[in-house]
Amino acid sequence: MGAGHTHPLYREDDSPVHRLPVEVKIVAAVVGVFAVVATPREQMWAFGLYAVVLLVVWQIARIPLRWIAPRMLIEAPFVVLAVLLPFGEGGERVRWAGLSLSVAGLYAAWGILIKGTLGVLTSLTLAATTRTADLPLGLTRLRVPALVTTVLVLMLRYVDLLAAEANRMRIARISRGDDPRTLRQIGATARGVGGLFLRTYERGERVHLAMASRGFTGAMPDLGAPAATARGWLLGLTPALGAVAVCLTALAVAG
Repeated sequence: MGAGHTHPLYREDDSPVHRLPVEVKIVAAVVGVFAVVATPREQMWAFGLYAVVLLVVWQIARIPLRWIAPRMLIEAPFVVLAVLLPFGEGGERVRWAGLSLSVAGLYAAWGILIKGTLGVLTSLTLAATTRTADLPLGLTRLRVPALVTTVLVLMLRYVDLLAAEANRMRIARISRGDDPRTLRQIGATARGVGGLFLRTYERGERVHLAMASRGFTGAMPDLGAPAATARGWLLGLTPALGAVAVCLTALAVAG
């Protein structure tokens, strides 16, 4: 896995956020997401403060909103679910624009939408400032089990290759007169998925044998930048600690 391998979500820059040790950024992102999830959905002011924290981080990392906005489409399934909840939930109802909406459904929709959005934004921020090659190093330093780290490394390294292979199989089918959009071809589609699975399994075995023959012991070597210092942890976790403070305040107000 070459050091230059990056993912499409990575934004090349040399900002202070980019230079933070990867293990600090991983912990900050996880803590921030947990703080958002633990916040009562009725405390709407808290989510506004979370958004402000993210805006400050984007400013420091030099990530423009026009870069973030189109990548938010990954959240579309959550938006669809949130839109349907006010119509399907029971209990007290209110009327708006001629529609009868459930109060419980509105709160549920708001909670899913805002927490999902903030979680996606946090993940995009981590992805935009962290190279793929650095993630295994950070996980290793955080004492994540070696097997999990290895699986993640191989997944990140070969997901683009497998996607390209699936696309070649699709093109080969179409060039032979197949139309995967029709229901009568569902059998051929299932066989194609099975064939791709077998190819993936066989490729994984070959890669494992190649790694073992080169002395791989199951643990990722620490060949990256120096580990985080106390100052690095303090600076990197400042936004996450701010999110935790907002969460605790919101819980105290709600309780």
